[in-house]
Amino acid sequence: MKKLKMSDVMNLSVEEIKQQIVDLKRESLDLRVQLATGNLENTAKIKSVKKNIAVLKTALNQKEKDLKEA
Repeated sequence: MKKLKMSDVMNLSVEEIKQQIVDLKRESLDLRVQLATGNLENTAKIKSVKKNIAVLKTALNQKEKDLKEA
């Protein structure tokens, strides 16, 4: 998975961002299970997913803040 850019994420709607967060959290869980069972080959993917979740959450908070101010 490639790293998400804030400029790309800010173009999405709030619902799309929330859905992507849910999808990435599910992927994160799957990766942790694979790691625990010894089936994960690329451990760097866990870090990438966590960073993408952080970018999405930051964008979501910013969008919600902007909506409240408007």
